[in-house]
Amino acid sequence: MNPLERRLRDLRAQGKKGFIGYLTAGDPSIAETLGLMEALDRGGCDVIEVGIPFSDPLADGPVIQAAGQRAIEKDLGVEEIFQVVRRFKEKSGTPLAFLVYTNTIVVYGKDEFMRACKEIGVDALIVPDLPYEEQGEIKAEADAAGIALIPFASPTSGDRLTYTLKEGEGFVYCVSSMGVTGRDSEFHKDLDKYIAAVKENTDLPVAVGFGISTREDVVRMAGIADAVIVGTAIVRKIEESKGNPFVVEAFVRELSSALES
Repeated sequence: MNPLERRLRDLRAQGKKGFIGYLTAGDPSIAETLGLMEALDRGGCDVIEVGIPFSDPLADGPVIQAAGQRAIEKDLGVEEIFQVVRRFKEKSGTPLAFLVYTNTIVVYGKDEFMRACKEIGVDALIVPDLPYEEQGEIKAEADAAGIALIPFASPTSGDRLTYTLKEGEGFVYCVSSMGVTGRDSEFHKDLDKYIAAVKENTDLPVAVGFGISTREDVVRMAGIADAVIVGTAIVRKIEESKGNPFVVEAFVRELSSALES
């Protein structure tokens, strides 16, 4: 079983909830990314999600878009991100996922990208612009490398939910509201019902993301899901603190510790 999926399943078996933290590689700089990943690790992340910056990130809200743009303006390359992740994984056993857009994988070379991910210790890929119907070669290459391709579910998945989840691995990424990440809006009115429907269609751990930024949000989502994903709030804290790893660690711990209460 994939190490990331095993981590979340083990937590579920123990009656615990998982905390998944996100950061954008290269913001504020690639030199600071390793220290920030370590800060997330120390702060209580069970899984770390690293975003590979992309010029047209359709799923990202303004905070994460701005972080990605800052990284792109520094001419950040995928190889530099791989090197940082390799160094992190040499010291930490915490499972790691890339959030990456399809074009990045295709330009790098699907087979080459998956082999590189396997070599440096990446456990899963979250590809927000890759519909189930078009996974094809990318899923085949990921499977061959032992890398989980994370399935998405949304409140509007409807009849597509069953086959979307059928071949999923790692966990199910459930979006809590429609739109992009970090939007200051209420969670979907039928969120509880929708998460219950996802659980009826899969045995995979179910994680909820989009718009989760406070301890109260974390507790609320942990009540209906197996794991909670926090992205925009962490990226915002990185920006506000100018990449101070101690400030970021304290913020992540404040959120992740809500799962212990």
